Amino acid sequence: MNFRESALVFSAAGEPLLGIVAHPDSPADCGVLILVGGPQYRIGSHRQFLLLSRSLAAEGYPSLRFDYRGMGDSGGAMRDFEAVSEDVGAAIDAFQQACPTVTRVVLWGLCDAASTALLYVQARRDARISGLALLNPWVRSEASLAQTHIKHYYGQRLMERAFWFKLLSGKLDLLKSLRGFLNSARQARATLTSATANPTLDPRSFQERMAEGLRQFPGAVLLILSGDDYTAKEFLEYVGSNAAWSGLIAAEKISRVDVPGADHTFSTRMHRATVESETLEWLATL
Repeated sequence: MNFRESALVFSAAGEPLLGIVAHPDSPADCGVLILVGGPQYRIGSHRQFLLLSRSLAAEGYPSLRFDYRGMGDSGGAMRDFEAVSEDVGAAIDAFQQACPTVTRVVLWGLCDAASTALLYVQARRDARISGLALLNPWVRSEASLAQTHIKHYYGQRLMERAFWFKLLSGKLDLLKSLRGFLNSARQARATLTSATANPTLDPRSFQERMAEGLRQFPGAVLLILSGDDYTAKEFLEYVGSNAAWSGLIAAEKISRVDVPGADHTFSTRMHRATVESETLEWLATL
């Protein structure tokens, strides 16, 4: 191998955090901080983050994957994705100390870790961050989930032969399915009506702070979306109908990659390899 790995212990708010650094033999000045979506730890689903970090290091990019406070081998109380900016800042400091060549840092995150990356740049405006790699960002709300179910789940069901077979054979509880559809429609309408009637409702929601972070971020952004994932579909529905996100993902700084057939975590070998290669190609352009 043309890289080595070492454990790194650092602190955030007085609590010990553990990370693993991948050091290339000939390191680039750009490093990748892999943020973890929760609740999980630094290896990731099907070893995704471990394999990504090694793939990056093999191409010369130092990387750090670490556990937030309260997760994995780190101390302290567990917290959600909206409350880990201090952990991210401490990790960047420790990363640069462990890899002195790193002057520019890319934040790489899947699901609510992508949300964390945007919330971090919105809150901190950290000049060291030169790029964001965002995969299936999490923007979950009752309204967005209901809208996604109506458009994608129920719409897709009507096109399936199995649905009509069950319906015509009497094996489908039509009343139960209708109740589910109407409940989703009511949730979507109630939330949207409330927001229309009172545009100041929750003006600092995490979704709006994410949008602000993306809007003011001066660096490059890689957006990777799974083709077979409700979180990705919900993200597209949300940003397409929310004024705070208007035009954001079509901006010139955004490099968008759609991965047909991929599930939420890109769990197949082929889809994982696609994510790794797209990440590396994008890093080469920074």
